[in-house]
Amino acid sequence: MPVQDRRVDQDPRYQRTLVLVGVLVLGFNLRPAAVSIGPVLPEVTTSLGLSDLEAGILTSLPVIAFGVFGAMAPALARSMGVHRVTLTALLAVVGGLLGRSLSDDAAAFLVLSVVALAGMATANVLLPSLVKLHFPERVGLVTSLYTTALAIGLTSASALTVPISDGFGSWRYGLGIWAVTALVAAVPWLLLIRHDATPGEATRGVSLTDVARTRLGWAMALAFGLQSAQAYTMFGWFAQVYRDAGFSPTTAGLLLGVITGMSIPIALWAPAAAARSADQRRLSLGLIACYPVGYLGLLLFPEQGAWLWAVLLGIAAGIFPVVLTLIGLRSRTPEGTAALSGFTQGVGYAVSVIGPLGTGILYAATGGWTWPLLMLTAMAAVTAALAAVVARPGFVEDELGRTPERSAATP
Repeated sequence: MPVQDRRVDQDPRYQRTLVLVGVLVLGFNLRPAAVSIGPVLPEVTTSLGLSDLEAGILTSLPVIAFGVFGAMAPALARSMGVHRVTLTALLAVVGGLLGRSLSDDAAAFLVLSVVALAGMATANVLLPSLVKLHFPERVGLVTSLYTTALAIGLTSASALTVPISDGFGSWRYGLGIWAVTALVAAVPWLLLIRHDATPGEATRGVSLTDVARTRLGWAMALAFGLQSAQAYTMFGWFAQVYRDAGFSPTTAGLLLGVITGMSIPIALWAPAAAARSADQRRLSLGLIACYPVGYLGLLLFPEQGAWLWAVLLGIAAGIFPVVLTLIGLRSRTPEGTAALSGFTQGVGYAVSVIGPLGTGILYAATGGWTWPLLMLTAMAAVTAALAAVVARPGFVEDELGRTPERSAATP
């Protein structure tokens, strides 16, 4: 990532505000392409004639695309400039979301979904490094703000896609509306691209290969992967879980909205709390403990306690903004943050495909949700063990034997 980008203490006040607004509207648009599918999956499947396999692939596309394209983001940022890549990523989101909402062909729908998700994956990886670059002394606070915006966007897409679809008479409107919000989010980044260094001038600090040689990098990637596996299983399948339990499509969407909605207050509080603490193990394990309670409650009492289990699962999903905060806290430089973010999310999302895809396979094989929910419970236990490792103090540059000065000067 270009080290010549201006830092916040060198920017005038309006520039700082523009960066912050850009970060927040970007955060809002990092999930709708992924989570808006679940509430209308049966309608999309029927309309496009998707097979069970294609439907399973569709719910797995977010984690596949995030793994593949997220790993490419740091190199793209070094060659093009982080702000240019961010703008390009948002435009890909706009094109993919709009195109798939107009598509009548299953293959085209899947391809355009990949385009939108590729943009989301790229921006997702770059956001922690943007925060480290522009707000190095306020990583926890700004991460709280943008993860809250992310949670609001996620909740909006989960809860509003069905009502919008019903109101306009088609699932196409429910999916296409999020292209409009992504287009609005691109505006601040049009004004920020001039802050990138000239392509080819950027220096290279810590790389993905470097991070792959560290224990911290792998622990971060696996922890991120398993929490993402659970999150994207809920985004892709839990609306169906609730519908199979006897809830209407609208109520199923609202229950999923409760899960995502609980992440809003958690996202506002948890990153700042993590940044204030030298050791984040108690916070991380407390959040993760809510996962098995929610899964087993949903398994044993799917109707009677549905709203309570949704609240607990939403609290547990608060581990996501904590892990994003740890990416900034476990690196000393913006370049180190970009590399750790790219490795953590690239490998992590590749790992996380076992969640939605494994759930689909187990559901198809058993015809019920018992084994999928038990699988998710086991994932939560492993996630807790990994969180205990990454929540301990440390820096990826230190494991590589680099000071910030040496990292920045690396050719």
